[in-house]
Amino acid sequence: MPLSRTANLDGLRMHYLIEGDGPLLVLLHGWPQTSHCWRRIIPELAGRYTVVAPDLRGYGLTDKPTTGYDKRTMAADIRALARSLGHTTLTLAGHDRGARVAHRYALDHPAEVERFVVMDIIPTREMWRRYDMTTGLALGTWHWTFHLQPDLPERLAGADVRGYLGYFFEKWTVRRAELDIEEYVKAFSRPGALRAGFDDYRASFPHDAEHDDADWEAGRRLEMPVLALWGSAGLPSKVPVLDIWRDYAHDVTGAEIPDCGHFLAEERPDVVLAHLRDFLA
Repeated sequence: MPLSRTANLDGLRMHYLIEGDGPLLVLLHGWPQTSHCWRRIIPELAGRYTVVAPDLRGYGLTDKPTTGYDKRTMAADIRALARSLGHTTLTLAGHDRGARVAHRYALDHPAEVERFVVMDIIPTREMWRRYDMTTGLALGTWHWTFHLQPDLPERLAGADVRGYLGYFFEKWTVRRAELDIEEYVKAFSRPGALRAGFDDYRASFPHDAEHDDADWEAGRRLEMPVLALWGSAGLPSKVPVLDIWRDYAHDVTGAEIPDCGHFLAEERPDVVLAHLRDFLA
C-alpha cells in the first residue's frame, strides 16, 4: 500500500504516493486525473523499485499556483522531488500530460533518465504539426484549443465539473467501469483545480512550443531507451506511433494495448504491467 506524502519544493507543496525500495521509478499522470490513476500499478512494481507517483503542479493535493505550467518548470518540480528523496537518476513513465512533462525532463536532463515510458501520446510538437482533419487529430483534440482560451473553460466547465469530465471519461474509454471517476470529479472540484489544469494546456504557447522547436532544430533526440504504449481505441492509434517517436528518439520499442482506450493504467493495468516488467528488466 503506497504511503501518501508531501514535499516542500522551494515553496511548492507537492503531494506524492511512494512505495518500495530500490532505483527510482516516477509515474506521472495526465489530465483529467491525479496520482490515483496508478493505484493498480504501484504495488506490483514496488518490489524492485522505489515507485513515486506525484500529483503534478496544479493537480490533486499539490499546490495550484498561478504560474509555472510550462513543461520545463513542471519537469523541474519532478527533478526537485527526486532529489529530495535522495535520487539523482530515475526511470520516468508518463501518461497524457504527464508524459509531456516526462519528455521535457528527458530532453533537459538526458544523463539522469535511464529509461522512458510514454503512454498514449505522440510528441506535442508532432500533435500540432498533424492537427488537421485528415489525420483525425483535430477532431479528437478539439479540447486542446478550447483549453487554451483564457477564463472561458473554467466558467463553462465549472458549472458542471462532473458533466464536463464525464464527457472525456465516456468518449476516451473502452472499459469505463475501471476508472475511479468520482475521485477525479472530487479532485477537479477543489478551488483552483480546473484553472490549473487548463493552465497546463495554456502553457503550450509560447513556452512549450518554443522549447520543443529549439530542441528539434538543435538536433536533440532522446538517447535513453523509450517504450511507447497506446490504446487500440486511443487517439494515437490513428497515426504511426512508433515511426513518429523514432523521429524523436534513437531507441524506441512499443505496442498497442488491445481492448483499451486512453486510460491505459486503469483500463488494462495487467497488460501495462507486463510491458513495463519486460522493458524495465
